[in-house]
Amino acid sequence: MFNGVFHVPEPINEPIRSYAPGTRERETLQTELRRQLGDPVEVPMIIGGREVVSGDLVEIRCPHDRSQLLGRYHRANREHAEMAVAAANEARAEWSRMPWDARACILLRAAELLSGPFRDVLNAATMLGQSKSVHQAEIDSACELIDFWRFNPHYIFRVYEDQPRSSAGVLNYMEHRPLESFVFAISPFNFTSIAGNLPTAPALMGNTVVWKPASSAVLSAHYIMAILREAGFPPGVINMIPGPGGDLAPPILDHYDLGGVHFTGSTEVFSSIWRAIGNDIRKYKVYPRIVGETGGKDFIFAHPSADLEALVAATIRGAFEYQGQKCSAASRIYVPASLWARFSGRMREEMAEIKQGDVCDFSNFVNAVIDRNAFQSIVGYVEHAKADSNYDVVSGGTYDGERGYFVTPTLVRSTDPRSRLMTEEIFGPVLTAYVYPDQEYAETLSLCDATSPYALTGAIFAQDRAAIVQAQEALRQAAGNFYVNDKPTGAVVGQQPFGGSRASGTNDKAGSVLNLLRWVSPRTIKENLLPPKNWRYPFLG
Repeated sequence: MFNGVFHVPEPINEPIRSYAPGTRERETLQTELRRQLGDPVEVPMIIGGREVVSGDLVEIRCPHDRSQLLGRYHRANREHAEMAVAAANEARAEWSRMPWDARACILLRAAELLSGPFRDVLNAATMLGQSKSVHQAEIDSACELIDFWRFNPHYIFRVYEDQPRSSAGVLNYMEHRPLESFVFAISPFNFTSIAGNLPTAPALMGNTVVWKPASSAVLSAHYIMAILREAGFPPGVINMIPGPGGDLAPPILDHYDLGGVHFTGSTEVFSSIWRAIGNDIRKYKVYPRIVGETGGKDFIFAHPSADLEALVAATIRGAFEYQGQKCSAASRIYVPASLWARFSGRMREEMAEIKQGDVCDFSNFVNAVIDRNAFQSIVGYVEHAKADSNYDVVSGGTYDGERGYFVTPTLVRSTDPRSRLMTEEIFGPVLTAYVYPDQEYAETLSLCDATSPYALTGAIFAQDRAAIVQAQEALRQAAGNFYVNDKPTGAVVGQQPFGGSRASGTNDKAGSVLNLLRWVSPRTIKENLLPPKNWRYPFLG
């Protein structure tokens, strides 16, 4: 037993590497990219600390080059889902008794492993398997995940130090127990950092986890598990089962011991999970905690006083980085009529300079969308815009699915502020603009707030402070993360805790103490130091 007060070092955000030409970091990453391209892997499930194979192999290929095989993974089925639950349940008692400082040390070691020997490995896997540029991989699979693994152990102390007051002769104290049942983590393809955080945040708090990574991000999930195992997570604490959600989720969500769900993905899937749990809540040992971050129809709102160059730069980055496949990516923009001609002209000029292609060519700003389904869905929106007279394709509008799933960054103007492209989540590099009369600023703010069912991210661009204050108030419920003169993407752990409400999720703010609180069940303890020995109260005299 450790007789001392354990303090987690004050975390700082991991510095972002540039990968500029001539740097050592660029050279070592390119070497790792070549290694992974030339050495396909076979990815097993990890259940109870053991590598489990099904023989049902699924190919892992580059979205930007479908001819390139990266490996194969063993697809899990219902039987493996039940095995993973059993392994999590078996490991729960011992893991929940593990001292919090010991759990924190494991995650801190994982952060150091990722910052050091695994950095190139996980970045390369994310670039190749999820078609991310070197910069997008670096800020995601390296920096943000390292930050999660450093900041969460720091936040755990804030959870535990929240103690009640005591009175004379009485000691009151509270323990934050792990949940009584396992947690089901379901992670998306678009952020390796989220894939690493969803299972480890509950595990840090003493819970055991069944983790289903996205089928289109299994390669990076494989290396995340390698880091966690090397860091010292005991067998059964985190169990990884890649496979189709339609097969794996039902037996897990129906299990008596389900304690919670940690989810990032589509609003439709999250709604179905909530419905499955709520359909008969009596079947569970406890009321499951449901934490979800889902979709968005994120906006940029420009006031007539906006700085044009800053607006253009933020729009290109906010809408098109990682091919718009961010839940926070700008998908609609409101531009005043007095600014539209200059804005659209500058956008055409700058968008013409954007290069698109293979992730191994570091000069490419954007790459491919994740798979055929995404490609066809996005192309459907582009073709709809071309065919409908309410739209004008300002720039882009082309695509090529021959070798990889490439959709050119596209700017569309809509004359209808409630058109399909202004209201529906596209999840691709398509930005739709509505041009409003300058004198209708207040009315258009209200329109922006009411147009979408989502409320994840949004940005206001203005130099007029009164206009900024007005927008912050009018759009108070429209975004859980709101940006002033900045793009609506790129939240940093410890600086901008991330999450939204309405159809965008439960707003439990990943990367903050708020999220960790969802994975504990407090117990209050009262200790009477001098208990009374007579039951009679003075008023009875």
